Amino acid sequence: MKMRTIVIVMAFISVCFSHHGWSMSKPPATGYTQTKYPIVMTHGLFGFDDILGIDYWYKVPETLRQDGADVYVTVVANANTPEIRGEQLIPQVEQILAITGAEKVNLIGHSLGGPTVRYVASVRPDLVASVTTVAGVNRGVPSSFPDDLSPASEQLLNTFGNILPNLIDGITGVDFEQDYLAALRSMTPEQSAAFNELHGDGIPDTECGEGAYEVNGIRYYSWSGAQPTTNVLDPSDILTALGANNFPEGVANDGAVGSCSSRLGMVIRDDFSMNHLDEVNHLFGIHDLAETDPLTVFRTHANRLKEAGL
Repeated sequence: MKMRTIVIVMAFISVCFSHHGWSMSKPPATGYTQTKYPIVMTHGLFGFDDILGIDYWYKVPETLRQDGADVYVTVVANANTPEIRGEQLIPQVEQILAITGAEKVNLIGHSLGGPTVRYVASVRPDLVASVTTVAGVNRGVPSSFPDDLSPASEQLLNTFGNILPNLIDGITGVDFEQDYLAALRSMTPEQSAAFNELHGDGIPDTECGEGAYEVNGIRYYSWSGAQPTTNVLDPSDILTALGANNFPEGVANDGAVGSCSSRLGMVIRDDFSMNHLDEVNHLFGIHDLAETDPLTVFRTHANRLKEAGL
């Protein structure tokens, strides 16, 4: 019982903490993942780069670098709106371009990182070659957020809600403005629809369709899972199993984001046997062993970008 508790605590820590930093690429081996433009990865809500040697994108950057990809992991506010997070991401992208000499980047965003990278592509298309969302919150998630909170209640909720984001900042030495309530509101269907009115490139016209594959010279892709629980040995499945209860019966989801909500541009798949953490190879790479390895999905996608001249 004590060991199980330790594992669960480790899972919680790995999902909640990070620090600023980018890792440089290694020389290519086969060139299979060697894209023309650097791959830039952006985390979701309460996300991170790495802490205590545990990566948010667990083994994903290393796996892509082994066969030639130039990969950078960025850090933005772990709790705020896509617009604010996107504005924090832009100077990091500009710095990556200065370091590499590349003209553009391939952006990949997980969860809330999806609308974050979409915002960058919308306001600075000159910086972006492609956008890929992994279980992106592209049409919002079911909201249990109360609409009738008093100002005092909102302030109290935000004060307590910002404890974790500010703790992450304190531990990692990052200093971003955190706004827990703004982050939650930005993911409601209503706020997501308003966001898409302004930054809707690649969003499907129908709820479960595909969006434009290319807008303003930028390619759009997406994929997601549809299995909240995938491995009895993974304690983080408890979190996604609970999250699945927020969805109406029969709505496919990964325990955090609905499959149809995740769709953007060219939909690679929206029904991988993965939950919301498996999609970034958490926890410690524990996933459905009978189905596609998340690392394989990322490798294949990097090759897809390469073949598209990106």
